[in-house]
Amino acid sequence: MKVLITGGGTGGHIYPAIAIANKIKSSMKDSDILFVGTKKGLESDLVPKAGYELKTITVSGFQRKLSIDTVKSVKDLFKGLQEAATVIKNFKPDIVIGTGGYVCGPVVFVASLMNIKTVIHEQNVIPGVTNKILSKFVNKILISFEESSTYFANSSKLVITGNPVRKEFIHFDRDVFRNELGIKNDEIVVTSFGGSRGAEKINEVMLQVMKRFSDRKEIVFYHITGERHYDQMMAQFKDANLSHGINLKILPYVHDMPKLMGASDLIISRSGAITLAEITAMGLPSILIPSPHVTNNHQEYNARVLEKNGAAVLLLEKDLNDKNIVDLLHLFIRDPQRLTKMSGRSKALSKANATDLIYADILKLINE
Repeated sequence: MKVLITGGGTGGHIYPAIAIANKIKSSMKDSDILFVGTKKGLESDLVPKAGYELKTITVSGFQRKLSIDTVKSVKDLFKGLQEAATVIKNFKPDIVIGTGGYVCGPVVFVASLMNIKTVIHEQNVIPGVTNKILSKFVNKILISFEESSTYFANSSKLVITGNPVRKEFIHFDRDVFRNELGIKNDEIVVTSFGGSRGAEKINEVMLQVMKRFSDRKEIVFYHITGERHYDQMMAQFKDANLSHGINLKILPYVHDMPKLMGASDLIISRSGAITLAEITAMGLPSILIPSPHVTNNHQEYNARVLEKNGAAVLLLEKDLNDKNIVDLLHLFIRDPQRLTKMSGRSKALSKANATDLIYADILKLINE
């Protein structure tokens, strides 16, 4: 089976694509998988590192207001359509799978015109513009949240699958992870981060939170700053007379997130779709701080699903301060059963078999 997968721009589009590719590759040894992305997106780094060939095409996003950039975007679109057609004709895929981002537009659209079977996967509650447009042309629409169904007109194409996550987030031993990290059974571990690049506001607030808990040995903080913010935060950490030690740990980046998250009792983070899939796969309670800078405010809508189901506390960035985080932590320390209940509700939202469901739907479509 020849499979062409396209998705790019951010890790939220690329990691699901790689998870789908890995499932196909492990289940079908004779499969031939090709990725299509752009040179500028993260896919140019992540896809080759995952062991897959990447072809690149020209594409750029459209601005909401007409400008000189609109002319360039239109020009890039036509060039991208031609380049996508060339890649598809040369590769001759049995199916084309889009996981979001501007690059999906020309690739999936051209494939549909060529009568090649097409699938899109939407990670967020509110679909991106590209997937909304492509939904009119594709054979199947795979969604991660039931709430997304209201945004697509053709319900007969919809399948709720969830977001695929790496198996390390599904099969893990919490006690082993905590032992490897030197964490005691009676310690509450809080892991906080603002996405792969970090978030300045979250860094500022967590610095003050850690300052308030610096003498409380029953709670251990792991805060991930993002590499570009690390030096600045360490300088502020030193200025506040805090020391990187037993219960306060500042890290620029963590490569083994399954181990750290799996050893944690509470996550404080943004609410990107893949982060939430990982959090729920591990059955972790969370305090979610949606990024206010994403298109369609989709992180807030993602977070509200967990909040509504009692799996998370939602704090908007405009309301975020060290006091409301500290108050919540004191509440959890006084009543640890709250975390236990949130953990169970988080796990109940998990779709740990998402990758299997996606693979089954791909096979079903190919065999129709």
